[in-house]
Amino acid sequence: MTLEDEVWALLEDALSVYRDSPRAVAWLRGHQARFGEPIRVAVAGSARSGKSTVVSALIGEEFAPTGATTWYQDGPQPKAHVGQYEVPVLRRDGKAFVDAPDAERVVVEWPSRSLRDLTLIDTPAGAPVEHVYGEADAVLYLTRHLHTSDVQFLQTAHDHPVARVAPVNTVLVLARADEIGGGRIDALSSAKQIARRYRREATVTPLCQNVVAVAGLLAVAARTIRPDEFAALAALASLPRTELDDHLLSTDRFVSEDFPVRLDPAVRRALVDRYGIFGVRLTTTLIRQGFDTQVKLTGQLVQRSGLGELRDSIGIYFTERREVLKARAALLGLDVVLRAEPRPPALGLSAAVERILASAHDFRELRLLAALQGGRTRLPNNLDTEASRLVGGLGTNPVIRLGMDYEPTEGELRHTALNTLGRWRDHAADPTLDHSQRRAATIVVRSCEAILTNLPT
Repeated sequence: MTLEDEVWALLEDALSVYRDSPRAVAWLRGHQARFGEPIRVAVAGSARSGKSTVVSALIGEEFAPTGATTWYQDGPQPKAHVGQYEVPVLRRDGKAFVDAPDAERVVVEWPSRSLRDLTLIDTPAGAPVEHVYGEADAVLYLTRHLHTSDVQFLQTAHDHPVARVAPVNTVLVLARADEIGGGRIDALSSAKQIARRYRREATVTPLCQNVVAVAGLLAVAARTIRPDEFAALAALASLPRTELDDHLLSTDRFVSEDFPVRLDPAVRRALVDRYGIFGVRLTTTLIRQGFDTQVKLTGQLVQRSGLGELRDSIGIYFTERREVLKARAALLGLDVVLRAEPRPPALGLSAAVERILASAHDFRELRLLAALQGGRTRLPNNLDTEASRLVGGLGTNPVIRLGMDYEPTEGELRHTALNTLGRWRDHAADPTLDHSQRRAATIVVRSCEAILTNLPT
């Protein structure tokens, strides 16, 4: 029986126990319905952290912020709802705009390949932890610079008993990365170095699965660049750097009348609004370096903006672990009912929740991964890196888990899995390792066994 099957059966038992409570039944049915939905990813953070910009970049369409909690999900055509009522989706200044000024929650359907596997929830600034993590299966937490308030927010998300046993799946995003270092041309490289440093910090690593740096404006522009914009950028790039660079020092200089290229000030203002002055500098530099078609430029902007790494992280840590995250959300939901309406017949449900959390291998993998990343568990001889990979730290595909950098045949895959299993069985029985290290090795052994079990016979 899979973890998803176990949790589903537990919810059925809970529905029987609480069949006389309409509120509890509705709540539990809602969590059962979530099993059939795409993974829910909330985008949270403080004011002006760039949440709506990152959401737009991931979807591939520029949306104006609604000010409400906004759910973006796949649909055959653009439309939006507030409750049962459909509201207009308009175009304003090139952006998709939902006309719902007083709404607290808006659901937007948009045809996008990116939304087939996930639903994005753009949360308002200052949304409480329980609101963010209660409705989502995973979270992108955005910040410009990591402050004490950000750490406290993420720590609070781990305070729930279920969350402590099944670690919260969060990716920390250093948004607006182009502003680091005063918007220099190497700002993105600096931001990525800062992200790597955060990944190693003891206060950060237990709170998230990864830290990535993203230049939001650049990422949106990469997904939505228009032919007229590319033509304007190419015209700028045709000018020698010595003539153009002084005009790229500030927005005021860039939109001034004294400009060496025949580009209307309104066109230049639109470029700054869409790309930022850093983005204009970078795109003109890239065009000069040979990325002189719209397709070539788009690929470079996706890579350099950090959007590619962010999408990879969502795939590795969220969508590939869909079943375990859905099960975890359901257990959190059941725990809410058990605490809100305690009754004697529910004692068995509480024991079953504890048993699943303690024994399910999927949760053991998440706990070990968090312990390895946070430095709470250390293995000798650089085994930490291999253990992290084998329990799914880089992705759950068997080829990725086994560290094979080519597409192997079934025989090669099985041979590598058997060899890896043998080595880790030796580690699990190694008397020179302490108890926590051998226990970690035992979890890795179980992961290797699962790889072999799931291979074609």
